[in-house]
Amino acid sequence: MKINKIIEVRKISQQYAYTSLQLHETIARNAGFVGTDHKYLGFFLQKGSLTAGELAKLTGLTTGAVTGLIDRFEKKELVKREFDKNDRRKVMIVPDAQKITALLEPLYKEFQQQTENLIASFSEQEIEVIASYLSKSMELMKETKNKFNP
Repeated sequence: MKINKIIEVRKISQQYAYTSLQLHETIARNAGFVGTDHKYLGFFLQKGSLTAGELAKLTGLTTGAVTGLIDRFEKKELVKREFDKNDRRKVMIVPDAQKITALLEPLYKEFQQQTENLIASFSEQEIEVIASYLSKSMELMKETKNKFNP
């Protein structure tokens, strides 16, 4: 019986991942991006200014891909390149958090509210189980990623 439940949860988890990709592809198109470029803006909102190397490490993208990503963001005036004040050899990618938020908030606001309502519909114990599953799943993903990209 437990094996059947494990398989069921794995299938639901796969469907969740596929549905998430579809959602983010749709949001990307509505924000004027391709693929999941817009998701990388979240790193700037969380961390602030970053170097291209730091962004590459956070995203797992190659430095060449990150350069293209930054070019696309800069063209939309969502980030700008600035020399580091302490080390002019270092170029910082500085986000315009207001513009990024203004672009993405309308696309996510209703979904975020509905997600919060959904989470609130569970008991505290159920929320702890869900959070534990998601956290442990992310650790497994990181471990697997690191095996391929040490």
